[in-house]
Order: sequence, then C-alpha cells, then structure tokens
Amino acid sequence: MPEILAEGSVVFDNIILMTDSYKMTHWRMYPPDTSSIYSYLEARSGGEFPEVVFFGLQYLLRRYCEGVRVDRARIDEAQKFCRSHFGQDLFNLEGWEHIARAWGGKLPVEIKAVPEGRSIPEGQVLLTIENTDSQCPWLTNHLETLLVQLWYPCTVATISREQRKILLAGLEKSGHPDQIDFKLHDFGYRGSTTVESAGLGGAAHLVNFKGTDTLAACELLAKYYDSPMAGFSVPASEHSTITAWGEKGEKEAFAHILDEYPTGLVSVVSDSWDIHRACRKLWGEYLKNKVRERKGVLVVRPDSGSPEKIVPECLDALSENFGHSTNAKGFKVLPDYIRLIQGDGITRHSLGGIVQAILAAGYSLDNVVFGSGGGLLQDVNRDTQRFALKCSHAVVEGKGRDVFKRPASDPTKNSKRGRLKLVWAPGSASYKTVPEQDPGRDELVRVFKNGVLEGNLSLEKIRENAKI
Repeated sequence: MPEILAEGSVVFDNIILMTDSYKMTHWRMYPPDTSSIYSYLEARSGGEFPEVVFFGLQYLLRRYCEGVRVDRARIDEAQKFCRSHFGQDLFNLEGWEHIARAWGGKLPVEIKAVPEGRSIPEGQVLLTIENTDSQCPWLTNHLETLLVQLWYPCTVATISREQRKILLAGLEKSGHPDQIDFKLHDFGYRGSTTVESAGLGGAAHLVNFKGTDTLAACELLAKYYDSPMAGFSVPASEHSTITAWGEKGEKEAFAHILDEYPTGLVSVVSDSWDIHRACRKLWGEYLKNKVRERKGVLVVRPDSGSPEKIVPECLDALSENFGHSTNAKGFKVLPDYIRLIQGDGITRHSLGGIVQAILAAGYSLDNVVFGSGGGLLQDVNRDTQRFALKCSHAVVEGKGRDVFKRPASDPTKNSKRGRLKLVWAPGSASYKTVPEQDPGRDELVRVFKNGVLEGNLSLEKIRENAKI
C-alpha cells in the first residue's frame, strides 16, 4: 500500500506519476492498433569506460514495481494531479483502470536483464522490457524514466571497479593483493543529493569493496540484496574532535583518542594545523611509545594539500620516526601498528597518479588506504556512460515491425532494431548483442513478469559476478 500523509496524499509511491510529464500523453500517440512495444537499455558507445557494471535493478523493481502498484487511490491522485499539471484532461484513465481491474494492480510487463555484477562492453543490450497485455503497449516506455535511472548505480559500480583495478595493480607490484577489499573507503554520504542516492550509490561501491561510512548503503543491501552487513568501518576522528581541544591541546587530543580506543584500528585526522609536525613531533616523538605499545593500528589521516605530494611526505615522516622494513618486492613498509589514509582529493582521475607517486617514493601500497566522497558518488551523470532506453520492436495491426532511429546529425545515437539478446562471443571473449532468433544462449535472464520478481540475487553472488 502507498505511504499516506496525515492529509491523505500519496508520497513518492505512485508508479503512475513516476515518469516524465510528457509520457503521460504518449498513450494517444502510438499507431492505431499497436499491441506491443519492446524496448532495450544500453550504455551507448563513447562513454568514459569501454564497459559497465550492471547493478541496481533488483532494488528498483522491489522498491517501486513489485506487487500491487495501481489502485483506486493512486489512479485518483494521478488523474487529479495531471489535470492540474497540464491544464486539461489528458489522463489515461481507461488504461490504468484496466491494469487495476484485469491485473489486480500489478504491472503487466516482462523484463529480462543481465545478471547484476556482470561487466558488459559498451553498446550492448543490458535489459529488455515489453508489455504482456495487448491493451497496455504504452506501459513499456512509461517505465523508461525509472529504469534509465539505473545509469546511476551502474556508473558508480563501474568507476568503483576501475579504481579497484588501479589499486589491485599497485598492490600486485608492491605488496599484498589480498588487502584490496578495504583499499577504497566510501566517504560519500554527506556529499550525496539524497539519502536514497547515498544508499544506492554506496551499495554500488560495495559491489567492489567492503569499506564504507555510508550507512544507508548497508541498510539498502540488507533489505534488498540479502546482505546482513555488507560494509565495515572503524572508529575515526573528525576535525571537530581535534580542534575542540585547541591548537595547543592537539597532542592531548591524540593521546585521549588512543586511550579511549586502546585496541583495534582507529583513524585520527592530523592536519588541523600542521600535518608534518603531527607526523614528526606529535606521533613520531611525543606519542611514539603510546602508538607502538597500543594493541592495534593507528591510521594517520592527512586531509589537505596535494595528495601526490603530501602522502609520500607523510610516509617519509612516519618512516623516519617509526622505521620501516623492506618487503620481498623491494618496497618499504611501515611497522604493522601504523598506517595512513588519504581521503581528500581521491577520484578516478587522481587515484592513478597518487598511487604512482607512492610507488615512486619506494613505499608499498600496503601502507595506505584511500577514501573517496563526492568523487565516488557524485562526480557522474547519465552521459558518463551514455545510458539510454529505446524502442526497437512493435506490433501494429497484428504484425511485428522493427523500430529504430538514425539521426543524420549524430550517428552515435543510432539505435538498435528488432528483438534482441545478448550472447557470449568466444572469438572476442566478450558479450555481443544479436537478433533474438540468432543461435547462442541468451545471457539476459527474465527477472520480472506481471508484478512478480523472479529470483533474488544476493550481494555475495553479485560480487562473484563482478570479480576482476
């Protein structure tokens, strides 16, 4: 049932209104006697990365499409809203009442999709949708607005995976690749536009990693992807917990945190005044024995300046005071009780250069963990990977016809035609979109039909699909 406010209005739970305004008028625009509209989702060629990680569909379907979604209250609300919005009565009352009556309010569409977590080359079909009731061909692309919002979790999962590749390569060269799951921590909650976007983007990151401070992501994955606890964090300070002690009390602030958290990992921001003094004098001299004797790991956090410069400098300062060993790969490693986290200025564009600066300074990537906020969850849009959903087949007057667009002004927006499937092409060791009737097993799996979610993919399985 929809969520109801005290005054009786439905809030963000009306699938009839969960679309672009103009789509409310399309039911009159298809050719007469149209009985089927079939559309597909793809990340068109020309995006930032040559492949995309598919993620987020199960959430969208369970949250917005599964079960009874059309009833008298929603229809009445939508009709009243549209009359006011358009200034005239354009509402498809008969169509929505038919769904409520004939389908018990469940959505008569079939959706097939790539298993979540798979990485698919750009320009290939990721999802198909078609109506299963000949009286509802308009419903297929009514749902486009919601389904295209998959661009966000797919894109975040993609850029997170690309950063995993950078970090994994650095670990393979200089340290222990088995540390990879906790090398990129999500700091993006506060920089997200909404709690839902933080949850969905943060969940997409947790397809590739296990470190996060975005609690909404853990909640989403527990509810929609059967993961009791998908991400993990540690006690950590912020500037207020240091600056409240005053500049002269910075050493006492550090010591207090070590006393309050005497075991395990604890992260302490150390640049409130002078990161070099903090590393050399406060941690490296005044609190050196306290750090060494503590039963756990102190993680020092710089939070300003150029990361490519600051991180190697901090590693040098800590190494001078705490010493280091040289591992079998020839890189310096700080003692096990002290590490560094760089959480400022980390994006997919900057990470590679920072990693190279660390390695060039002779340090193993084992010494450093990274955190990313806005660069992880917000520095993306639909065009980052060029997501689009287009109609490719229709049935009009009982006859199927291929549907496509071919704009002379921009060939990169040419769309596919016909009914489609995705097959594994051994010759190219990749996935390829082909006509539905072509040979080969379809990698698209039916996940939704007539209001029912078919199957339930766990985060554990999605992580397996996403492994590099």
